[in-house]
Amino acid sequence: MNNSGNKHRILIVDDDSANIAILTNILKSDYIINFSLSGKKALDIIGSKVNPDLILLDIVMPEMDGYDVCAKLKENKETRDIPIIFITSKTETEDETKGFEYGAVDFLTKPVNPAVVKARVKTHIELKTSRERLKNQNQILEQKVKERTKELHETRLEIIRNLGRASEYKDKETGTHVIRMSKICRVLAIALGLDEDKVELIMNAAPMHDVGKIGIPDSILLKPGKLDNDEWEIMKTHTVIGAKIIGDHPSPLLQAAKLTALYHHEKWNGEGYPTNKKGKEIPEFARIVAIADVFDALTSPRPYKNTWTIDEAVSYIKEEKGKHFDPQLVDCFMHALSEIKEIKEKYADA
Repeated sequence: MNNSGNKHRILIVDDDSANIAILTNILKSDYIINFSLSGKKALDIIGSKVNPDLILLDIVMPEMDGYDVCAKLKENKETRDIPIIFITSKTETEDETKGFEYGAVDFLTKPVNPAVVKARVKTHIELKTSRERLKNQNQILEQKVKERTKELHETRLEIIRNLGRASEYKDKETGTHVIRMSKICRVLAIALGLDEDKVELIMNAAPMHDVGKIGIPDSILLKPGKLDNDEWEIMKTHTVIGAKIIGDHPSPLLQAAKLTALYHHEKWNGEGYPTNKKGKEIPEFARIVAIADVFDALTSPRPYKNTWTIDEAVSYIKEEKGKHFDPQLVDCFMHALSEIKEIKEKYADA
């Protein structure tokens, strides 16, 4: 029985109606039998009806022999997996070799032995059924793996977002800074021409940029005024602390998050921290985060400064082109400014 609960279908292809009658009588009690007196008509039948589960195919036929029919069936992805048993009066070894090369699964010689026909047909039907069952099981397993992988990915993203929010809450933020940051980074990455995978990577890594602030004392982090030199040196360590918190992990997302946390305060001219990297020595994602972070920080309330207007922040970013910021990214920022303003408006602090 096939998967639908009906009998399996056998297609007999032979130019001799007597041979078809013999094979039909042998198999009709166990299978649904269709037949064709030519190879060409057999291909038409297969193309217009439900595909057979197995084909008994004569080799020597006029117009189109069994080898040609077999070759046509194997070329078509819809029929290439149908098992084909050649029926022939030929017994030479080279004929069998040629048949297997064309894709046949077995041979039966004329005159046929009913017991052998039944046994061979049953064997190959069962093999086909087993292959289909295994294929279905593999597809189910693949789907489950995809679902589980997606679930793990979403869980990892949520953990990263929450860690990012944790640093912002400690800094008396509502958590919307990391949301705006990640979305501005996405806009800048698209404007820069990065591929879709990198765009998603920077958007999801960006919320971790200030996670190291968790390790900065509140007396420094929340000080309502300018930090002294010693306090500023402690504040700068949040980049290294963040990289240590994220740690070393083979995940591309966590690797990106670590680089972003460590280097987002580096400057294009080499005067940033913690390592004074300059230009393209600074990882691309960190350069993107730098401009998004500064813009949002300037235009958001902080205990140590007044909130800048968007125009003031934009003027500052233009002034810092080639100094603090990657010149190309400043151009991208200006090109995408309307989208960035929309993000600021949509995700404004409550």
